[in-house]
Amino acid sequence: MLVAKNIIKNYDQLKVLKGVNLEIKQGEIVSIVGSSGAGKSTLLHILGTLDALDEGEIWLNNQPLHLLKGKKLAAYRNQHIGFVFQFHHLLPEFSALENVCVPGWILKRSNKELQTHATELLTLLGLANRLHNKPGELSGGEQQRVAVARALINRPDIVFADEPTGNLDSANAKDLHDLFLRLQQELGHTFLIVTHNEELAALSNRVLHMKDGLIVS
Repeated sequence: MLVAKNIIKNYDQLKVLKGVNLEIKQGEIVSIVGSSGAGKSTLLHILGTLDALDEGEIWLNNQPLHLLKGKKLAAYRNQHIGFVFQFHHLLPEFSALENVCVPGWILKRSNKELQTHATELLTLLGLANRLHNKPGELSGGEQQRVAVARALINRPDIVFADEPTGNLDSANAKDLHDLFLRLQQELGHTFLIVTHNEELAALSNRVLHMKDGLIVS
């Protein structure tokens, strides 16, 4: 599904990614691990088209992402890629349901269909009684589950997660691990996860190790 070839990224004189190659299959959970500064988050942001590469190619379902620019790139990203970050980035003035709907509103989906789908996702994630609560009224684990639902609302081909349990306690982190597994097994979702959490990495189908801007194993 996802193919990256010879990804190179420099920041001035600092060489962050030095020719990364990887492939991810439909329905896989793949984790990237490595020490701080290895280039994990930079790679994730480039694969997710949030940051530009200097050299290389990225293909998602045979679509050359490295050739897309501007509005076309933004539209493709909104429709085909989901994101979960360490911090949930929910809009504080919106309810859980409204936060989940935001990417669908950008895509101009029918509001009735969108709210039905968002309700189904939040119910699946155990938040049926929290639809109309604002983020400030939710626990950290509940906020992160809302962020997961938001990542899934446009039925993306792949979800990129950058340290998704980094801001959660151990109990909520385990719940999120179990949730990723359920979404993979029941709905066939594909995940690429950057994590320092060894338990989360151990649940993955594959673990990629990064060091000094390269995947070493």
